[in-house]
Amino acid sequence: MSRERPVPHNFEGEELESVFVGRRDGQARPTVVLIPTVMGVSDLEIGFGRQLVELGYNALVADLFGKEFHGAPRDTMFGEMGRLKSDRTALRRRMEHVLELARGLGEVQDGQIVVAGYCFGGLCALDLARSGADIVAAVSFHGLFDPPGLPSEKIRAKVVAFHGWDDPMVPPDAVVALGKELTGGGADWQIHAYGHVGHGFTNPHASKLQIDGVAYNQLAAERSWTSFINLLEELFAADA
Repeated sequence: MSRERPVPHNFEGEELESVFVGRRDGQARPTVVLIPTVMGVSDLEIGFGRQLVELGYNALVADLFGKEFHGAPRDTMFGEMGRLKSDRTALRRRMEHVLELARGLGEVQDGQIVVAGYCFGGLCALDLARSGADIVAAVSFHGLFDPPGLPSEKIRAKVVAFHGWDDPMVPPDAVVALGKELTGGGADWQIHAYGHVGHGFTNPHASKLQIDGVAYNQLAAERSWTSFINLLEELFAADA
């Protein structure tokens, strides 16, 4: 069984509270930093963390928005996402802070960190890879692809993006542009595009948002999760 604990931290004066999900033995293991959707830390990402623990990994569900926004209304959270997304330099610093937080946890094995994000969190994972950060892989689930407009760095992480081809927020031209960008950055990259699938396909509650093009898709959710686990096994087969 997994054990969860809050991890308070401070970024440039903002009080944040991430959640560590790990095994009860407390041993250092490969760890996935999960970057949530626009709604911030929720049971959805903690549930994904528990599944990772069952497979022999640890997870850190990262709080980017602040403890005060846990459980906040959707309109409030969309406003906060806009605030963070409007300054990609500061967003990069925020992601670097989260990475250092993970590295400082005793249960996180040195040099064995994957960063995976959902929706806005997918953009954040890609931005961290774009920074040249020393992570093993960056993974985007129905993430946003628009580049940060910052100086390019050599991408050291393996990059995988799971994408719904009918996602209205990421049209086909943006998918091609990401592939060219990752190639130019020297990355080992993959893009998995699912036909007839929109945005938010891993979230069973996505359809409740009643936003055109945003819906859960069980098959795409299962296919992307299976491919994600295959990636982790490729990276950490000797550790898990």
